[in-house]
Amino acid sequence: MKNLIALCAAAAFLGACSERAADEEPPEGSGPPDASAPATSGSETSASASMSSDQGAAVQLSPTQGNTASGMLSVTSDGSMVRLTGRLQGLKPDAEFGFHIHEKGDCSAPDASSAGGHFNPTNAQHGNPQGDAHHGGDMLNAKSDAQGVAEVDAQASGVSLRTGQPDDVLGKAVVLHEKADDYATQPSGDSGGRIACGVITG
Repeated sequence: MKNLIALCAAAAFLGACSERAADEEPPEGSGPPDASAPATSGSETSASASMSSDQGAAVQLSPTQGNTASGMLSVTSDGSMVRLTGRLQGLKPDAEFGFHIHEKGDCSAPDASSAGGHFNPTNAQHGNPQGDAHHGGDMLNAKSDAQGVAEVDAQASGVSLRTGQPDDVLGKAVVLHEKADDYATQPSGDSGGRIACGVITG
């Protein structure tokens, strides 16, 4: 009988200890590893996405007087190169068109003459953008298909975007010309009139 009482008392004591241990908070560091990591990672991802989106810009090209060419292009930067991608429509089918960044962000004139000449921060000669000598705003000709649509993926080298430097294209105009640029005639490649114009904005 005495042994039974002793066993009951021991059992009651152990139960009380277990309940007290369960009520105590776990020590620091005993929670799941990196419990705060998801929130931090999410915050960093959001910041990174915001920075990435802040680096881009766009340009809406509208037709000049008497023309029908138009389009929306995205503008991004990769080191010393700026890339323009998107679609132009309302063009003469199966043709090539001079395509440049111009020095002034002003398309207000009916013929877009208000955009000035080619953007040329280094005072170079006009030329093929894939060669050594060319304006910062020189790009390869845009080419239309049988429907008068041009899928644009053009690069302007030696310029920047959102840097605030003399070669920054933000706020400059993008101009589409009526004829192909021959990459030789000075100062603009004999590419004819300006059929569409838009300003790079972000």
